[in-house]
Amino acid sequence: MEISIVYSGFKEIRSVLQTRRSPLIRCLLLIAFILSAMPAVAHFEGDTPPPLCALTDQDGMPAEDWESMKGQVIYIDFWASWCPPCIKSFPFMNQLTEDFQARGLQVVGVNLDEKKSEADAFLEQFPTQFTIMFDPDKSCAEDFNVIAMPSTYIIDKRGFVRHIHRGFRPGETEAMRELIEALLEETI
Repeated sequence: MEISIVYSGFKEIRSVLQTRRSPLIRCLLLIAFILSAMPAVAHFEGDTPPPLCALTDQDGMPAEDWESMKGQVIYIDFWASWCPPCIKSFPFMNQLTEDFQARGLQVVGVNLDEKKSEADAFLEQFPTQFTIMFDPDKSCAEDFNVIAMPSTYIIDKRGFVRHIHRGFRPGETEAMRELIEALLEETI
């Protein structure tokens, strides 16, 4: 649906651009169209707390919320069993947990599978050392504006979103580790 809206908007802006001769007006109209077609960003890095979410634990019980984790650095990773890069991210998150949990890092994997049984089968094959939560109605993913899998949000000790990372590429893990170490060193 969004694609068709963007496409029809593109046809309209193209029509307007063809009728306007001024390069400045054409440029401004193009910028306005691009900005209007971009999805709304739910949270900006640095000064915004993460949205409160109604997540569940593996037993279907309400999970701990972000507010109760304030004072820790939180690495929130949205994942699904059907996501190949998610498979590659699990060893990294296990290693982060092993290396930094004692220093105050809380790694939380938020599952977005349609069927919990698919997530359970995945977790049997790829065991975790970090907390797993479930977003059964996908409202948390929507509030976070998750647009890629996996999507990672790093929350600082004050409870602010400090970094958003979409996808997973092993070559980027060192920069993530450095950021986490720096956030763990911060005082509140």
